[in-house]
Amino acid sequence: MKKIIKIAAVGLLSIVFIAAVVVYLLLFMSLPKLDASIESDAVSDNVSIERDRLGTAVVTASHRQDAAYGLGYAHGQDRFFQMDLLRRNSAGELSEIFGAKALELDKRHRFHQLRKRANNILKTLPEAHLKILNTYAQGVNDAVAAKSMNAFEYLVTGAKPRPWEPADSLLVIYSMYLDLQGNTIKRDLTLTYIQSIFGAEMVAFIIQPSQYQAPLDGSLISLAPPSIPLLSPLYISQALPKEIAVPLDIGSNNWAVTGELTQNGNAMLSDDMHLSFAVPIIWYRAQLNYQHNGEDISITGVSLPGAPAIVVGSNGHVAWGFTNAYIDTADWIEIDDDTELTFEDEEIRLPDSSVDYKIPMSRFGPVKRVSEKRYALSWVGHQDYAVDMSLVELDSIKDVQQGIAIASNIGIPVQNMMLVDTAGNAAWKPAGAFPSRTNPSEVAIAESDYQADNWLIDQVALPEVINPDTHRLWSGNSRVVSTKQHKALGNGGYALGARSTQIRDRLFAGKDFTVDDFYQLQLDNEARFLQPWQQQLITVLSTQPQRFAKDIAYLNNWKACACSDSVGYTLVRQYRQQLIDTTFAPLETQLALSSLSLSPVKRDLEPAMWQLINAQPKFWLPTKYSSWSEYMLNIYQESKQQLLAKHSQDDNMDDLAWGSVNELKIQHPFSKQIPILSTLLDMPTVTGFGDSYMPAVQGASFGASQRFIVQPGDEANGVLAIPGGQSGHPLSDFYRAGFTEYAAQQQTPLLPSKRLHRIEISAK
Repeated sequence: MKKIIKIAAVGLLSIVFIAAVVVYLLLFMSLPKLDASIESDAVSDNVSIERDRLGTAVVTASHRQDAAYGLGYAHGQDRFFQMDLLRRNSAGELSEIFGAKALELDKRHRFHQLRKRANNILKTLPEAHLKILNTYAQGVNDAVAAKSMNAFEYLVTGAKPRPWEPADSLLVIYSMYLDLQGNTIKRDLTLTYIQSIFGAEMVAFIIQPSQYQAPLDGSLISLAPPSIPLLSPLYISQALPKEIAVPLDIGSNNWAVTGELTQNGNAMLSDDMHLSFAVPIIWYRAQLNYQHNGEDISITGVSLPGAPAIVVGSNGHVAWGFTNAYIDTADWIEIDDDTELTFEDEEIRLPDSSVDYKIPMSRFGPVKRVSEKRYALSWVGHQDYAVDMSLVELDSIKDVQQGIAIASNIGIPVQNMMLVDTAGNAAWKPAGAFPSRTNPSEVAIAESDYQADNWLIDQVALPEVINPDTHRLWSGNSRVVSTKQHKALGNGGYALGARSTQIRDRLFAGKDFTVDDFYQLQLDNEARFLQPWQQQLITVLSTQPQRFAKDIAYLNNWKACACSDSVGYTLVRQYRQQLIDTTFAPLETQLALSSLSLSPVKRDLEPAMWQLINAQPKFWLPTKYSSWSEYMLNIYQESKQQLLAKHSQDDNMDDLAWGSVNELKIQHPFSKQIPILSTLLDMPTVTGFGDSYMPAVQGASFGASQRFIVQPGDEANGVLAIPGGQSGHPLSDFYRAGFTEYAAQQQTPLLPSKRLHRIEISAK
């Protein structure tokens, strides 16, 4: 019997070993060839693609169109599956790969009919841009065709790669629209519903201005507090407290100083875009080298796989970066019952079938029913000027004025664009598509207030600042514009402003800046925003000093930073979050009945929460508590117990150190479904650093998707750190390259290093 068991065990191990070898061979066969000589009829002259130790794609060509082919070829080799997901995400076509579990997401995105819009816009593009898109697509497809085996993701899902088309590059930009402006759309609908249930007084209360204002001109919105609205005991009794999700799309910092504040007289730029993390990371290092009008062009930075452009970078004359602007780009229109609707049929394909999806349409846009009312969406993403390829024009600009001119007409989600140049100039301007309507609203408007003609026109006359007297510029997703401009541009869900004020204050604390200074500011994790909360919590616990002596000690020693060893920081942060979630549970519970949430406005609740803490109105207090003091003390106890239950096996408060609670864990989408693949596919888990409401933004899978610092003309001392590698293939040398440096907060060089691989492409 033992012999039989032994034979069976050996046989089983042999099968497992053989299966592992087969899997490895299949993975190995799907690796792209990084050293090769090929021919293509899509290029007019020789093109080379070289790679350094990080896998940076260094493309050298005679002109921009051939450079697009080289970049497309590199993207196709390293990132095709991720590109496929981006185009499918915006088009609402993920169900074709992932089946019914992606159907609801596809319906939400198909609501916008972005593939149809991309195909229509493609026909209107300038010939030069269209040629770049076509050549780029050919490069992508040639790279995919050259592989002897499809990427492993297709082997796992059983799907087949579909050829890349020029319109797909526009869909990649649309995918960024959904990420960067999706919260604006949700926010307006949430506020509309709050107004319909709780009244306009409640809307004014929860979105009141905060003390954290950092516009470039210093103009402040009045902080006169609104009255605290009455809250019905019925809503309080029905409240079901639960966590209100924090929207993760608030990120990105950038700032700049003019040459007066640097040693070499060149202006300096810092940019770190905050996005959700996954493996591979969204950005792709690249350098494009070619000639334009007889001049050599060399532009280095990050590209977005799927698009033939450098998104953030420097060309030796000018450098630029972006943060999401959050001016108001969407309106909901409450439509009458007799308003005529039509229905457009959309087919959503599944692996073995399809689903018919009907979209109700009005003259204002697609229609959504919430409770008993109908609302039509008018959104800049639906307009013909929403996307284009003007980003490629930034390659050859010589000064910030030329960049500002392009920013006025560029077709991207509207961004705070920061530019600096070798002459020491620094500039800011909202760059991207913005409607010319003059009545932005945070709640739904009436049909009679809709400015149909103005929505069809891209507003190019947006504000700008060039070489301010302070020699400093900054943005962090909060209001940048003046109070007067704010009325015309609206609030699309601004960040609270704590990051922006901290950045502004750091800039004014210095008079002479280096790259190292800027990098330390990117890593600034001082908890200035939570300091009032720390004091408030100590006050609450001090009502029972003996009982909470240990807790108070942790709070007193919290270091006032989102430091990895700070237990006190974790306690303060969790207490604040739970107090807000529980206090506003009556609103969240009512919103949930219509599949809505306070999540899109959660960051607005800070001043309202403080107003309640200071006033302590009985009519907002849950009925089981006799006082706000008792209530807040109980909130702290509950928040601490939840932390211990999640992060400690023996109720040891030392286990609540912030670095452990907020570990940086960047996962591949497949490992989330199949945890056994985590070791193979994920980035190493590392101790967390930073948080929200401070320059060093970092969550478990969210944060600075790149750290970029440069002075044009001195790119050799520039920095570009990215939390992940170039390649999406787990066996590639470049799968994790650069992550360790990022996690250790080291300054990875911007410029490519010694070339290790070379692909030669010659014209047929």
